Amino acid sequence: MSLPNRKNVPVNQTWDLSTLFESNEEFFTQLNMTIERTKAFNQRYSNQLSNPLNIEPALDEYAAIFKEIDHLGSYASLLYSVDQTDEAAGKLYNKYAHSYGTIASLLTFVESEILSLDEAVLNQVKDNTQSYKRYLEKLIERKPHQLHPEVEKALASFSPIFSAPYNLYDTTKMLDIDFGTFTAHDKEIPMSYVSFEGEQEVDADTEIRRNAFRKFSDTLKKYENTTAKTYDMTIQQEKIESSLRGYDSVIDFLLQPQEVSRDLYNRQIDLITTELAPHMRRYAKLLQKVNGLDAMKFEDLKISLDESYEPEITIEESREYINKALSVMGNDYMQMVNDAYDNRQIDFVQNKGKSTGAFCASPYQVNPFILISWTSKMTEVFVLAHELGHAGHFNLAHQHTNIFDEDCSRYFVEAPSTLNEMLMANYLLSESNDPKFKRWVIASIISRTYYHNFVTHLLEAAFQREVYNLVDQGESMTAEILNNIKRNVIEEFWGDAVEITTGAELTWMRQPHYYMGLYPYTYSAGLTISTIMSQRILNEGEPAVNEWIEVLKKGGALPPVELVKMAGIDLTTDGPLKETIAYIGSLVDELEKLTDEINQQK
Repeated sequence: MSLPNRKNVPVNQTWDLSTLFESNEEFFTQLNMTIERTKAFNQRYSNQLSNPLNIEPALDEYAAIFKEIDHLGSYASLLYSVDQTDEAAGKLYNKYAHSYGTIASLLTFVESEILSLDEAVLNQVKDNTQSYKRYLEKLIERKPHQLHPEVEKALASFSPIFSAPYNLYDTTKMLDIDFGTFTAHDKEIPMSYVSFEGEQEVDADTEIRRNAFRKFSDTLKKYENTTAKTYDMTIQQEKIESSLRGYDSVIDFLLQPQEVSRDLYNRQIDLITTELAPHMRRYAKLLQKVNGLDAMKFEDLKISLDESYEPEITIEESREYINKALSVMGNDYMQMVNDAYDNRQIDFVQNKGKSTGAFCASPYQVNPFILISWTSKMTEVFVLAHELGHAGHFNLAHQHTNIFDEDCSRYFVEAPSTLNEMLMANYLLSESNDPKFKRWVIASIISRTYYHNFVTHLLEAAFQREVYNLVDQGESMTAEILNNIKRNVIEEFWGDAVEITTGAELTWMRQPHYYMGLYPYTYSAGLTISTIMSQRILNEGEPAVNEWIEVLKKGGALPPVELVKMAGIDLTTDGPLKETIAYIGSLVDELEKLTDEINQQK
């Protein structure tokens, strides 16, 4: 069955963007007002920030403009994300993107003029300006890489062009690729990106799953050269800017805003690639055994260990599960969760032109907006708990930080979301001692939480690191090069436990995170933090929760290593990562034990 058009879906299962803007007309009015406000701000403060006394009042106005931009950009992207076939939404999004270039170029003088001050003066301003101390600290760290003011202005003007590759990728993915149908059991079955990633690639029926993978991969293959060229545009732009700013490597350039050392980045990839692989190979073999597969193929890795324990879940039932699982987080946190359901802050429906996957957008001091394509599978409850983790994090951060400090390092950003997945798992495990149910829950933790974050995204990170290493050597990327890198990474991880089917190498084409800098590796970093924290909450209860809430309130007011130290986790050693990998290994041990117990009962 093909997906419905957006206009034909139930309104109560869509999100309500009126808390941002009541209408497109109100959006355009605000956009014009923001442009005029920015011009006036530029005229008032340009060439005036050499006087330190002008910096704090200028930053007050700068923050207010940033808030307006944040709301405008959120509305434009959210409206477009749910229906990329909507011509009006596309025009609005493009209008914002082009206007943003104008706005950004008018604002570059702020940081250029502040950074032109002597460092001793800068530090004095920072120490005397408590509201913006953290913002100025991060600005000072960038001082060695700041370019001439006119160059910074030119780069800002080109921002719509720099974001064009991602928009091109998304357009190709959501509008141009037509998967048509595939055949299984002598039936023609329709396919889309959403149906494949949400249902068909995890279908318990081996013929449906494998035939779907073949059709999906064969269709992607037709677009590999265009997609490779699109991706290459992004990484070459990043390399050019990193060289202009004096970085030795594009990786160092992309890590700088995350406030993460190269050692932490490499450790995350190297340790998981080597030490987690043996545990996941055992899990793959167990999947093959329990499901009675003739061979364990790449396209079989996401199936359930026991499909009979994959319940169908309604949207309202998901709310019950999430309320019970997350209640440990306290009343204020749960108010945010219930508001998300009650006030149409979640977009559940599947429709033509809707973005794939799931995300949470949190405009500053406005309610969150969560996108998901509901398939009625229990795994979606974990996805929803994950996105509500982002919502709860930024809801707290927005109450306690200014707009410059609310956004934390990407190294930390996936910790609050994956913690919620762990809380969901802990709750489900407490509900029953039945070995089949316990096996299903633990398998869900591995297949949903750890496979997705510690394997899928981690292998993307290993792939991405190889790409950037080649780009640093002056290479350009082609489909052949990207396919070879991806295949090598997958084969190294899975060894002889999994047959790497032709088409597996094309999975690099499916991930929009590659257009967002060094994002993929941060999922495993966040899950490392949340694994340790979830065990503390399980064992200590409210005291651990209170510490975590204080961490969430900080937003980005501290670098990630210092932020996590507030919760008693030391990221300067490999201890937390090794502990997390050992925990995953213990889960696989438990699955093997439960499977033997279940088989003995037959």
